[in-house]
Amino acid sequence: MRPLLCTSHVTVRFAGLCALDDVGLELGHGEILGLIGPNGAGKTTLLNVLSGFQRPTAGHVELDGHRITGWDPPRRARAGISRTFQDVRLFPDMTVRENCEAAVVSCDGKWATARTRASQALDWFDLQQSADVLARDLPYGVQRRLGMARAICAQPRVLLLDEPAAGLNDDESAAMAETVRQIHQEIDCGIVVIEHDVRLILSLCDRVHVLDHGVTLRVGSPEEIRTDPEVVSAYLGAEATG
Repeated sequence: MRPLLCTSHVTVRFAGLCALDDVGLELGHGEILGLIGPNGAGKTTLLNVLSGFQRPTAGHVELDGHRITGWDPPRRARAGISRTFQDVRLFPDMTVRENCEAAVVSCDGKWATARTRASQALDWFDLQQSADVLARDLPYGVQRRLGMARAICAQPRVLLLDEPAAGLNDDESAAMAETVRQIHQEIDCGIVVIEHDVRLILSLCDRVHVLDHGVTLRVGSPEEIRTDPEVVSAYLGAEATG
């Protein structure tokens, strides 16, 4: 079966710096794929390539067998690719509910379904009690939950999560991981997740893709990644954020 989302020979250069070098990534239908690596490995750059925020210098991106390399982020969102960001990007002067409704309308233009989908997302993320609160007035951890809720409101085929547990305490991080599992079951989407907490990645994901200095170091099952000497070496003294 062909992958749901993939890159082939993707290279990204910034003024002489090679952020990604000939990277091939595959996300299967219904798969949770972890993307890990030391600081500066190119993880967020690759997520930007997948979501259309970064045009590759070379290589291409395919969604369900169709090349989408030249598509901008709104077109990819309408095709079913949603994402979150390391830094929370909400509409600060809109309420929690309005943030979610806007995500639905921006993808399919249907206000009739916006409230229903928004309400479902608010339930999943335990946000109903904050539905009428302005996004700017939410605590940081709640803002991160809203960012994820908004990303799934369009019922994506692919969900790209950039460090969803960043800045959360242990209990919040565990709750976030459980929510990701619930999303995966409820809407049956493929998920790519970057997370600095490697233990969380290894417990959550079906496969793990390891980047180091812009190149693929390993791709394998959580157990294969956990025991791989090169992967262990790449993390010595490094923070897996990046």
